[in-house]
Amino acid sequence: MNNYDYTFIIYAEYFVCIVLFGLVFNTILLKFSKNLGIRDKENTMVRWNPISKPALGGITFFMAFLVSTGFYGILFDHNELFRNREVICMIGVLCLAFIMGLADDAYNTKPWLKFFIQLSCGLILIFGSLKFDNGQNFIIKIFETDIFNYVITILWIIGMMNSINMLDNMDGISTITTIFILITTLFFISFQNGFEKFDFMVIIGVLASLISFLFYNWTPAKIYMGDSGSQFLGLFVAILGIKYFWNSSIYTTHEMIPSKQIMIVILVFILPIIDTTSVFINRISRKQSPFVGGKDHTTHHLSFLGFNNTQIIFIFSGIAFLSSLIAAILYRFVTDWSYIQTILYFIYFFGIFITLYLTTQQHKELRE
Repeated sequence: MNNYDYTFIIYAEYFVCIVLFGLVFNTILLKFSKNLGIRDKENTMVRWNPISKPALGGITFFMAFLVSTGFYGILFDHNELFRNREVICMIGVLCLAFIMGLADDAYNTKPWLKFFIQLSCGLILIFGSLKFDNGQNFIIKIFETDIFNYVITILWIIGMMNSINMLDNMDGISTITTIFILITTLFFISFQNGFEKFDFMVIIGVLASLISFLFYNWTPAKIYMGDSGSQFLGLFVAILGIKYFWNSSIYTTHEMIPSKQIMIVILVFILPIIDTTSVFINRISRKQSPFVGGKDHTTHHLSFLGFNNTQIIFIFSGIAFLSSLIAAILYRFVTDWSYIQTILYFIYFFGIFITLYLTTQQHKELRE
């Protein structure tokens, strides 16, 4: 048996084990934690589903991440895993994001505290990355001036943590969106033959936990991921976005082209970007805080147009699949890059953005 066959069998078995673990663990949570993770039962959060249900899915994601970290140390890196400062930095900020989200689910923490923790995660990644010998893996490299790169890195991390949280407004939506982002990341790592990377292992684990969670989060949902899940996943995909999409290069020459980097990011993260941007535009135009919850997301307005929750999941899945496929082809096979291609891909993005944004201008009276 060659090395590739062995690695494939290991990952396949591990993936199945985590899916089964997730199913069993979420079942236990539902059986014995009926009253946990339900914030303010008398006055529920602004959700599409008015029924309070346990918001404990994030625990499964975080446990899958920790288990994957341990298994990677056993299977691939017996001695060096916890000497790797990049890995330690990544584990540290993800723990911080998870704990903050867990506290928010339990105690409804102040928005400024949540923002402070998100900002801290970005600063820790930047300052930690400056110490790495292998070159600033957690800093977006798009500008010539470092300070601009630091600013956009922080904005990206805070923005994505809030975007995944805001997208968790209807059964299954945030889960399925994150699944497609993680699958696309696996393809990008595979193109680089990075099967024995730490990131590949933990993505497999978190992806498996999301698939098992989707069984309970599919409409009608029995459990929500909560802020512990959305904050953890938001930071997790933000980190992966920096390493494999923002800092992606031409496959053959490893040359970085800013317009191509930005376009790949837009395609892979198309749904969080469009939904969050639409919400911000609409709420600011109404002179309302963008950070106050409401039923004015693209998903809600698709429902106002007559689509049910399952149909909306499939609409979002179709957009995510097509966009991720285009991004993968763009990275792997498009070597000659020009501004004409930038314009063409942007037209694709803009067409989807305008279509979904226009839905938010319909049936405004149903937002309340």
